[in-house]
Amino acid sequence: MLDVLLVVFVGFAGGLAVGTGFVAFLVVLGVIPRLTQLTKTMKRIHAYEWGAVFGALVGGWVSLRHSVFHLSKYWLAPIGLLHGIFVGMLAAALTEVLNVWPILAKRIGVDERIVALLMAIAFGKVVGSLFHWLYFVDHFR
Repeated sequence: MLDVLLVVFVGFAGGLAVGTGFVAFLVVLGVIPRLTQLTKTMKRIHAYEWGAVFGALVGGWVSLRHSVFHLSKYWLAPIGLLHGIFVGMLAAALTEVLNVWPILAKRIGVDERIVALLMAIAFGKVVGSLFHWLYFVDHFR
C-alpha cells in the first residue's frame, strides 16, 4: 500500500511540475496573445486558451492510457494536417515572441538574406518529414 501511495505522490508531483512549466511557458512568453495577434483573431482569445487547456488535458489522458483509435486510413491526412498547423502556429508564435530569426541572421552574417534562410529551413523540414515518412514509416511495416 505504501508503494502505491509513493507512486501516486511522485506522479502527481511530476504532473504539477510539468503543468506549471507549461503554464509558465505560455504566460511568460505570451504565446497565446501573440498567436491571436498574428492571426488577427483577438476576439477569440478565450477559445485559444480553452483549446490549450483541453488539449493538455486530453493529451495527458491519452498518454497515460494505451489508447488505440480504430479509424479509417482516410482520417490520417486531416489529423496530420491539424497537427502540422498546431505545431507550425506554435513555433511561429514562439519565434515571433523571441525574435529568433533576426538574431540568428545577424550571428551567421546573412542579414540581407533572411528570406532565403527561412525558405531553406522550411524546405529542410519538408524534405526531412517526407524522408522520415517515406523511408522509416513504410520501411518498418
